[in-house]
Amino acid sequence: MKNRDLIPAWGRVLKGQKPFLSVEITKECPLQCPGCYAYGEDHLGGATTLRDLSDSKGDDLVAGVLGLVRRYRPLHVSIVGGEPLVRFRELDVLLPKLETMGVEVMVVTSAVRPIPAAWAKLANLYIAVSIDGLAPEHDRRRAPATYERVLKHIIGHRINVHCTITRQLLQRADYLQEFVTFWSGQKETRRIWFSLYTPQEGEISEERLTPQDRAIVVAELRRLAQKFPLIEAPDRLLKGFQDPPAKPQDCMFAQITACVSSDLTTSITPCQFGGRPVCSECGCIASAGLASFSKYKLAGLVQIGELFSLSKRLGDRFAAATA
Repeated sequence: MKNRDLIPAWGRVLKGQKPFLSVEITKECPLQCPGCYAYGEDHLGGATTLRDLSDSKGDDLVAGVLGLVRRYRPLHVSIVGGEPLVRFRELDVLLPKLETMGVEVMVVTSAVRPIPAAWAKLANLYIAVSIDGLAPEHDRRRAPATYERVLKHIIGHRINVHCTITRQLLQRADYLQEFVTFWSGQKETRRIWFSLYTPQEGEISEERLTPQDRAIVVAELRRLAQKFPLIEAPDRLLKGFQDPPAKPQDCMFAQITACVSSDLTTSITPCQFGGRPVCSECGCIASAGLASFSKYKLAGLVQIGELFSLSKRLGDRFAAATA
């Protein structure tokens, strides 16, 4: 999402709408990545799990997603999973329809199978490929979506490389620089994005960052962003990593994004992570970017986040009154 999208987004909020939509298009995934929030027991609130939900295919899936888009009228749709490429045939049909509707789309994938060549011609489509560090670490976590397969499957496309930084990636001082050097050298790389690992409440894991780790990461990303132009790490984003929203109600991204699971009915709350994320340790790149933006003051007087919150309250009242 770009800053220019915020003005039309604001208008949707005033109408009681959520201008961004995230859809778990399938519950199926051939990977078993450690720390994957989507398959956690509490991802959907504890009463059910992603694997327990129904899962549409074929024309039913295409119609179902189009129905969600017509309902929410989003400016931007993130298609996640599971693994979206499990449903590449349905996406072959769906993505051109979304382009015709004027909706910007992000497909978030592991690139475990080839990305269809025709997708490279879609002007509204962005492809984010999840890469968990350099090849040795990534391949252990994401097999069968190994480096060898990923590099073969992205040929002919322009991708955003997205790496979620976990504690394991900080064991060597030059690790992130080596990662950025490699992916900056791939002609398919459009941008390089970093998120920080976001834990759930009560979680004890090797992935979870300490406060000291977060400070090291922010300093390193600030340094690397000055050397590598493909890194998406402006100072305002890094400030968002340092000072994330304290709770979902304070997170602009959570408040303006509708998240729907694979049955195309079940809502994911309080944000795309579901469950009980530790907001004080949030590392979501979208949340961090909007969190820092929301702290800007118009004319040095009123924070943009405060105006957005007011707009949302007014929009919710408008929606209730016209329901």
